[in-house]
Amino acid sequence: MFTPVRRRVRTAALALSTVAALVLGATAESGASAAPAPVKEGPTSVAYVEVNNNSMVNVGKYTLANGGGNAFDVAVIFAANINYDTGTKTAYLHFNENVQRVLDNAATQIRPLQQKGIKVLLSVLGNHQGAGFANFTSQQAASAFAKQLSDAVAKYGLDGIDFDDEYAEYGNNGTAQPNDSSFVHLVTALRANMPDKIISLYNIGPAASRLSYDGVDISAKFDYAWNPYYGTWQVPGIALPKAKLSPAAVEIGRTSRDTAGDLARRTVDEGYGVYLTYNLDGSDRSADVSAFTRELYGSEAVYTP
Repeated sequence: MFTPVRRRVRTAALALSTVAALVLGATAESGASAAPAPVKEGPTSVAYVEVNNNSMVNVGKYTLANGGGNAFDVAVIFAANINYDTGTKTAYLHFNENVQRVLDNAATQIRPLQQKGIKVLLSVLGNHQGAGFANFTSQQAASAFAKQLSDAVAKYGLDGIDFDDEYAEYGNNGTAQPNDSSFVHLVTALRANMPDKIISLYNIGPAASRLSYDGVDISAKFDYAWNPYYGTWQVPGIALPKAKLSPAAVEIGRTSRDTAGDLARRTVDEGYGVYLTYNLDGSDRSADVSAFTRELYGSEAVYTP
């Protein structure tokens, strides 16, 4: 058995050169000056954090016993929402109180990670209201939402946006069904707004299968794409090099350590550059993390409270 999608409280190997780029730290817009972190060789490791329950700072508590590098390279705030205003009939970016708290307290929740060289992304998720990435009915509407996303990245000093097309419930509130142009317009506008930031794809939902329109293919505009099915191996169906893909996905504390290790070994053996994890919590998970860091980096993980 595997977990087909995340459980939500609400209701719901990159090349060494790339890894080295990740550890250079936050960009100038973030206002955080990163001390050079030890460079490690191997895939980029990603940690989603359910901030309704857990703190982002947990991502920075894990280092490698050999060399002292970060166990995780990318931390994802899970999750903001795409909501729908029934009065104006427009989609808008929404932060619940827990996400807003993380963003408002960036000095203690985000900057410490960036100063360690860990990139911090904001994941955006549907919220049962009919608004989603795949049903903007005009390029103008898609571009307006893209601006909301890039403005949030700039305002809070983040390193990018993660798209997760779940729970939109297309058609609710009289909204449109998915179309072929919507996500292409959205991602094109977002990449134009933030050419040097990260855009990642949680490879699920109608948007993930609508990556080209009218001769435009947005695959290359993504920095990463990953498998959304925890405990499994599935290569994302997007035209990106292996260095930007995570066919492996694990839920920390629920995917067995043997499976996590096997998926990490396969990641290295087959030349993929990313390893995805979900639901890092505040307890000492060094045994679970070590299960994959041994295979990815040849080192145990050390937890420092």
